[in-house]
Amino acid sequence: MNGTTATLDPHHTAQATGEPGRIEQGTAAFRRTAVALFLAGFSTFGLLYTVQPLLPEFSRHFGVSAANSALALSLSTGLLAVMMLVAGLLSDRVGRRNVMITALLASTVLSAASALVTDWTTLLVLRALLGVTLSGVPAVAMTYLVEEMDSRAMGLAMGLYIGGNAVGGMSGRLIAGIVADHWGWRWGIGVVSLIAVASTLLLWVQLPPSRHFRSRRGGLRELPARWRQLFADPGLPWLFATAFLLMGVFVTLYNYLGYHLLAAPYRLSQTVVGLIFSVYLVGTFSSAWMGQQALRHGRGRVLSICHALIIAGIGLLAMPWLGAMALGIALVTFGFFGGHSVASSWVGSRAGSSRAEASALYLFAYYLGSSVLGALGGLAYTAWDWTGVCRVTGALSLVGAGIAWRLWRQPAMQRLG
Repeated sequence: MNGTTATLDPHHTAQATGEPGRIEQGTAAFRRTAVALFLAGFSTFGLLYTVQPLLPEFSRHFGVSAANSALALSLSTGLLAVMMLVAGLLSDRVGRRNVMITALLASTVLSAASALVTDWTTLLVLRALLGVTLSGVPAVAMTYLVEEMDSRAMGLAMGLYIGGNAVGGMSGRLIAGIVADHWGWRWGIGVVSLIAVASTLLLWVQLPPSRHFRSRRGGLRELPARWRQLFADPGLPWLFATAFLLMGVFVTLYNYLGYHLLAAPYRLSQTVVGLIFSVYLVGTFSSAWMGQQALRHGRGRVLSICHALIIAGIGLLAMPWLGAMALGIALVTFGFFGGHSVASSWVGSRAGSSRAEASALYLFAYYLGSSVLGALGGLAYTAWDWTGVCRVTGALSLVGAGIAWRLWRQPAMQRLG
């Protein structure tokens, strides 16, 4: 579990045409790393989002409103956002690998415990603590990739990691929804927790030790200066805003789509609503594919296309026909994961030696968007039903598209990004 340096092996070392000591695409080390971090993303997002299809069930079981039920997710993502800033500093001291594995093991315990609670307050406390422990994965995983990967393998590696996020998010939602429909929400959470235990053990076995990690101390004192440097960059603050809007829109739509489809006139079963989350599979493809397209056609152009797809998807979701809504949620999912892959790799390439801090700030904005805009979406749903959710997310997506256009047309981003 040592996250510091280790002896280089021939599979890990880049070829003469690559960056010395970096992991190149096509090597055994690349495959091990890709599998390991795919599993890390799978476990993280499976545990985080397993409650999303269960929100209507929480409303019925505990007698809470849709907005209050959404706190089971918003508290997790809000604490995750804040604590990632601390997790990044901790990983600077003890190593990326150590932090990721410990965080996932603790998270599986908290998730399993949440399946046993008898009151709403205790469930919210455990979900908040889950956000704290899961914070040790996302920013640290991205930093690990930036430190260890050859630059030409970065797009695919980041895309595969985010693809693991997509599969984990889909599986957590899908499995929890189907199991809950037959045996109740407790079993839904419990089964996902057991799967995450197995994935975490495989991560422990597969993830190669860090070769380029160097322990740093005194990071907390240096942090304000590093943040000022990052916010002085002409593009990074806009990429942080992109993360906030992308994730906020995405989570808001998924949070309240279940309520919409379980109600009249659709009255779909929990199993069918859970199956809707299978469209997450398009995210597995789009994250890797869009990452590669960005290298060919420019990140700003591809990010703008991703926002256009999201806006088109929201338009279809506002329609009353199930076929249009299915296509709409697929477009939103494709655009979201593609946009996240492009924006997150762009942050890593621009941040230089402050990659860990930049990744933490990006994901702070990302999960803050989930928490804040997810809660705002609950108020919109209470006031104006599903139409209100579509209007709010559509307006936010237009703002995101404007930012993407600005990044595309900003000369400094083209020269340096």
